[in-house]
Amino acid sequence: MTTGRMVNTGGVELWTEEFGDPSHPPVLLVMGSMSQGVVWPDALVGRLAAGGRRVIRYDHRDTGRSSAVDFEADPYTWADVKNDVLGVLDAYGIAAAHIVGHSAGGLLGQWIAAEHPDRVLTLTTIGSSPLGRREGKVLMRALTGEPNRPGDLPPPLPAFVEFFARAAAEPPPADRRALVDFQVALARVLHGPDIPFDEDEQRRQEERIFDRARRPGSEAGHRLAAAADPDFEPTGLLSRITVPTLVVEGTREPVKPGHGALIAAEIPGAELLMIEGMGHTLPPQVHPELAGAILTHTARVTAPAT
Repeated sequence: MTTGRMVNTGGVELWTEEFGDPSHPPVLLVMGSMSQGVVWPDALVGRLAAGGRRVIRYDHRDTGRSSAVDFEADPYTWADVKNDVLGVLDAYGIAAAHIVGHSAGGLLGQWIAAEHPDRVLTLTTIGSSPLGRREGKVLMRALTGEPNRPGDLPPPLPAFVEFFARAAAEPPPADRRALVDFQVALARVLHGPDIPFDEDEQRRQEERIFDRARRPGSEAGHRLAAAADPDFEPTGLLSRITVPTLVVEGTREPVKPGHGALIAAEIPGAELLMIEGMGHTLPPQVHPELAGAILTHTARVTAPAT
């Protein structure tokens, strides 16, 4: 069963979609910065639902069918984006859920698990960085050619840096076709070299993403929120996370290589899973291993946390 609906949290409308039996354990999928909920592949979501999970995905504010915010008139912070996650749970009447976050979604999951452990049954991060280690500053230094500093997170791989260096020297995409072309090219870099890249399928996905956006381009609000408060990430919280945690990273991760091991090292008892050939995307080839790992991990806790 699949059901979509809008929910309201703090005056912001969020598009949500639910899969599976509502009586099954809830899994909330949290996508990364500037990304719609439909970036979670339908086939992966289906595997989780077929495995006996109630799966919910949603569009962040300023993405997809959720509210497109006038950032100048009504600025927000990443703490607000984090609180949207809790707002989705509240709207569904869910006291606690298994949270699975990709990229910045994993960062939000860490934040919530540290501050609100009663709302999190288990945590899974995929292609994420450790909370409080200022990932954004490392990315900016890499993109501007500034060398890493002692204690910095590992920088992105050269292919990722070179892609954005070239993009910065060119005019921004001016229309739907140009933007879709750019996103397909970016996805190829994020995908990595090992697993075959399906350009046609990626193009269909990028066209879908563009066409379902309430206001294409509003996702830039996430970048504005981060720029307005570059030190938004609270520090010293990872060691406070007590919920069972699974950290997933691809062996071909181009954006945050080695960050998964750092998360796993800081969260007591966390498990690290390296998926061979996976980059920063979620292609069909990794779905069996990834879904199986999530189902096994989420089976560790079946009752609401107290």
